[in-house]
Amino acid sequence: MLQNNGLGLGLSSAPLVTKARTRSISAENPNGEKGQGGKEASNLGTGRKGRPAITLPQGNEVTLASIQDTGVIQHFWITVTDQTGKGHAGKFVLRDLILRMYWDDEETPSVEVPLGDFFCNGFGVRTNVNSLPICVVPTGGMNCYIPMPFRQSAKITIENQHAVDIEGFFYTFNYTLVDELPENAAYFHAQWRRESVTERGKDFTILDNVKGSGQYIGTYLAWAALERNWWGEGEIKFYMDGDEEWPTICGTGTEDYVGGAWCFNNMKTNEPESYSTPYLGYQFYKETTEIDAWYGHNVPMHGMYRWHLPDPIRFEQDLRVTIQQIGHDHAKLFERSDDVSSVAYWYQLEPHASFPALPPAPQRWPR
Repeated sequence: MLQNNGLGLGLSSAPLVTKARTRSISAENPNGEKGQGGKEASNLGTGRKGRPAITLPQGNEVTLASIQDTGVIQHFWITVTDQTGKGHAGKFVLRDLILRMYWDDEETPSVEVPLGDFFCNGFGVRTNVNSLPICVVPTGGMNCYIPMPFRQSAKITIENQHAVDIEGFFYTFNYTLVDELPENAAYFHAQWRRESVTERGKDFTILDNVKGSGQYIGTYLAWAALERNWWGEGEIKFYMDGDEEWPTICGTGTEDYVGGAWCFNNMKTNEPESYSTPYLGYQFYKETTEIDAWYGHNVPMHGMYRWHLPDPIRFEQDLRVTIQQIGHDHAKLFERSDDVSSVAYWYQLEPHASFPALPPAPQRWPR
């Protein structure tokens, strides 16, 4: 069965021929129809790269893919033209575009995340990511390999909350159509959150109000360290299946959670050293170019991810995920306040609870 439903594929199953049907949706074949791709005309003639991209009108939500069938989205790729030359807000296009996904005709989305953050690019800066589920390659080619099954339908949209039309939005969704899926095939979810100034002594909430059964598969954090000194002593916590005051899983530190150690420091330069691996990474480090007017110093920005694919966090009834903001001043621990954004990635059986409302675009912009 695994070889026939688009799940569990890899090198070992590559030789196995099945009855699944491969389809692809792009601007050149917007409905993914058999034998209907690449028909538009360019100056080179009919069928010669006539419609490789679309324009996203300002303020509109555009449907990128609408599928009425049973299947699995297996890969998708997106890139968007650079907007940095279009005024101060141009650089924030990756947070001004909202990616949403709906499964089986549901009314509220199972995925609602700013485009850049979904692909672990959380500060409006295009940065490469070399992981198994998410790859971002030069220049701004964003790829997702997370399998996304659906039983009746799939709808994927992008909303342009940018100040102007986006000309040159490219996309491809590769998927397979199958006769049926296993009963325990859950639906993919992803949710974005941000606190531009966290409350001292209160853990930042990455995810809560998840009811039902499923498994948590990943976290992306975009962390602007507002206060001085080391920022990453906070521990991640997973409250599951009735946990209240104390979690079942508690980490040992923020850099520890993403596989790093000792402040990510390169022992020779004594500066943070970035890395990007199949399951974990600290792939982005940069200081703001201007001194923050309130905090009086350049604010370091840190982007990091952790995929729980070999070790998913399984839950049967409910799940809540939080992380602390704790620093170290070379003498002792201290409670601190930072600017933290997150993406939680998980699977669960439907229905899901509605997500918190996204703040308007200017409130999502990074420092």
